[in-house]
Amino acid sequence: MEKLKEEALSLAPEWKELFYALHRCPELGRKETQTAALIRRRLDALGIAWTALADTGTMAVISGGQPGRVIGFRADIDALPIAEDTGLPYSSHTPGVMHACGHDFHTAALLGAAELLKKRQGALAGAVRLFFQPDEEGDGGAARMIAAGCMENPHVDAMLCCHVESGIPTGTAAVRAGPICAASNPFSVTLRGRGTHGAKPHLGTDVIAAGAQIITALQTIASRRTSPAEPVVVTVGSFHSGTAGNVLPEEAVFAGILRTMGGQARERVKDDFRAIVSGIAAGMGVAADIEIFESYPGCRNDPGVTALLRRSAGKILGPENVLELPEPSMGTDDFGCFSDAAPGCYYYIGVGNEEKGFTCPNHNPHFAADPDALPLAAAVEAQAAIDFLCGE
Repeated sequence: MEKLKEEALSLAPEWKELFYALHRCPELGRKETQTAALIRRRLDALGIAWTALADTGTMAVISGGQPGRVIGFRADIDALPIAEDTGLPYSSHTPGVMHACGHDFHTAALLGAAELLKKRQGALAGAVRLFFQPDEEGDGGAARMIAAGCMENPHVDAMLCCHVESGIPTGTAAVRAGPICAASNPFSVTLRGRGTHGAKPHLGTDVIAAGAQIITALQTIASRRTSPAEPVVVTVGSFHSGTAGNVLPEEAVFAGILRTMGGQARERVKDDFRAIVSGIAAGMGVAADIEIFESYPGCRNDPGVTALLRRSAGKILGPENVLELPEPSMGTDDFGCFSDAAPGCYYYIGVGNEEKGFTCPNHNPHFAADPDALPLAAAVEAQAAIDFLCGE
């Protein structure tokens, strides 16, 4: 079980080529056919058994030479509808689509970890399960993979997931126990009133004025209905109404997201949202159709699995390079479905490098992950699997 980091660094050139191939051919959620085919060819080449799940998803298993526990790893595989503007020689070949969130890196790193673990298969006590999950950016491939039975027979005992972060440098990782990603509830509100000439507003009911007041009042959910110590975000990202400047329209539609740390706060914020929208709408004489959608549940890191990850990452990166995140992110990730099904840890791997220009944030047309971080990410995952299955 020795020299994981050195072996990973020696294999880095081959893994980087795999990463470049994934980056050049990004695919949106539920359409990751080429990506899935590449993953499966690589698993075949490594002699690792796999099963197709949730259409373009893949579950692979490395069974150890002795019985024991099961640890799972998630890598998401889909891209984003963003036109790449990095100028990299391995830039996206697909117009309007790019890996702007590092899912290509996650996939390549987990395939690298699979290679390291396959070579040590006989010494493992238990099994490693690898989930190459589709559609994280869409409506959630994690739930579909779990529904297909990926966490059972036998049940997965612990789950890990790394995510790239350009805000921390290559050679580091960052993690925290407890809440780490927010729960998400997208919403849409349709206001309906009576249209009229803009010069005679008293003859109609103004859905634009009502919408403006509602949107302003919604910010009091975070500022006046929530403790300042509790993270809550209410964002209205679109507001559409009307076609002419001298006409009060009959309909206005606005949409956005609610972000909380889940639990009781999530339900309270939804209740507050409904009360504010319906109350102001009624007071201004317009009807309100409110839709709040259930999306990702948020991620909460198990203390024991998080401690394992810290120790394992410290063996590869050095303990001083495993950073403590001071607060959770209000971003979201459907890995929370996996960590609800088994104790889990969602952590960040540093891919920032100012000298090379790898500094842009995720979901940006200029985003790029430092390829030099790839062997380190793979080695951390392999080390965590070994430590969990074989003891430290």
